[in-house]
This record gives sequence, structure tokens and C-alpha cells, in this order.
Amino acid sequence: MKIYHGINNFTRLNHAVVTSGTFDGVHKGHQKILKRLVEVARKEGGESVLITFWPHPRMVLNNDPGFLRLINTIDEKQQILRSLGIHHLVMIPFTREFSNTSSAEFIQKILVDAIGTKKLIIGYNHRFGKNREGSFENLKKEGPRYGFEVEEIPKHEIDHVGISSTTIRKALSEGDVSLARKYLGRSYSLTGLIIHGDKLGSKLGFPTANIQVEETYKLIPADGVYAVHITIDGITYRGMLNIGNRPTVNGSSRTIEANLFDFNGDLYDKRVCVHLKSYLRPEIKFSSLESLQKQLATDKELARKILTQV
Repeated sequence: MKIYHGINNFTRLNHAVVTSGTFDGVHKGHQKILKRLVEVARKEGGESVLITFWPHPRMVLNNDPGFLRLINTIDEKQQILRSLGIHHLVMIPFTREFSNTSSAEFIQKILVDAIGTKKLIIGYNHRFGKNREGSFENLKKEGPRYGFEVEEIPKHEIDHVGISSTTIRKALSEGDVSLARKYLGRSYSLTGLIIHGDKLGSKLGFPTANIQVEETYKLIPADGVYAVHITIDGITYRGMLNIGNRPTVNGSSRTIEANLFDFNGDLYDKRVCVHLKSYLRPEIKFSSLESLQKQLATDKELARKILTQV
């Protein structure tokens, strides 16, 4: 998959099969559109093109840029799209100035002049252009004039169980990683760097790796304890993860700490990917470290049992 940061470096294609959108999460609904995109491009001897926007438009147009947390980081989204067989990913910088682009300008300057669109594939609720004025009807009307066809993926094929990026964000904010996995078609993941912590976990017999997620816009699920798979240097381990402020030890900041089962070694400064499999319990303030230690042993036993089944 070729990646373009902006439209200027893109070489116009002879037969481009195109879709556009933010595709946060690349969930099962999105995958319907993208698989159709790849299928049509293959059948017609063309090349598939996905046009997306960065930053996410709502992060730019909302007065509080930090209000929206995204399901995917840019790197995560690119990896998923690559696995789906997309030929070209065009990432257009989204600014307030760009938000004033009319639907007519978008069709003429981007879809036709820059990309060379011969077929456009969109979801049933696709909107584009200034104030989201552009619609399927608008595209159907303008397509013949500019020499491209438009195919709309109907609602019942994309949204038959209410899948949306918003519903997935809500599920994650409530700790429901099982529902998120159902809608995404894969486990929700966090990628980050192992940093030094206070080493309290080692004293309790449950050494933890403190994970720093560098992308501040990445959605961190609800506080609590999770059963997880953790991938390091291409090897996947079972473990459990705590997200929260660690109230038993009067923690002052939110942390992400993973306890890897059956692992011994130095993890500092390594990049890890955590796949959240199941929510075990909320974060609780225990009366003593001994009570916390007993609960961690129970958590570990439950996590082991769950992870043999997923």
C-alpha cells in the first residue's frame, strides 16, 4: 500500500476505484465498504484508493481539539488498511480552510483532477464538502458529467447491528471490550513504550510493565482490570492489565500497567502491543496491600482461565 501525505505527490490514475471518509476503527461496517472497493478494483483492472483526513475533522472543527478520542492511531489504521489490500491511501491534511471546500470543488479538484476517479464506492450515510452538503444524490447527479460511476453500499449491509465508531467508543469508555471486539472484528489494542514505574508490583509479587501510550488522542478504555494478550518482539504472552489511579496506594495519576504471565526479562524501552480480551473488574481501593495482593492472585487465576478460551 502506498501512502500519500497530501494530494500533491499523488500521480493521477487511469482507473481509480475510490472511497473516502475518516474510517476511525476500521470496524466491520467500514470493512464491508473497503472489501467491496478492493473487489471492484480487481474486477475492473483498476487500483483502489482510500481518501481520508487527518486530523479527524471533529478534532479541528470542535472548539476543544482534545474532546475526541480515536479508536485507532494513524499507524494502527495504516496497518489495518494494508491488511485489507488497499493500493493507495491518501491522507489529506484537514484544516479549517479545507473545511470550506464545497462538494463541487471536492469532486472536481480531488476526485476527478487529482485522483482520476472512474468509480466511487460509498456508505449509505456518506456526506462530504462544506457543512456536509454533498450526498449520494449529489454524486449520482454529478458522476456522469465527470465520467465516474457511484455505488452506494446500503444501510442493511453496513449497519445491520448498529455498528458505528461512536458505539464502539462508548463501549470502550464503559470497559466493554467484548462488545468492541464484536464490532471491530478484532481485539481492541493499545501500543506503547515500557517506562520505569515505582516497582510496587514487584514487591507484591506481581511485577508490572508501565506502558506509555504516546498518542494523546488514543482512546484509553475505562479504568479497571483486564485479561490481555501482550505482544513483544513478535512473541505474544498472556497477562492482565490495570488501568487507573491505583487508589490503594494513593496514586496521583492514571497509569496503564501490565503483568505478564510466565515472563522473565527486562522490558524497559521496548514497544509492546496489548490486546484487551476481557474486562475482569473495576479498580477498587483495598483496605491493605495484603488484600490487594489476594485480589491480584484471584484476578490472575480468572485471567488465565479466560485467555485459554479466546
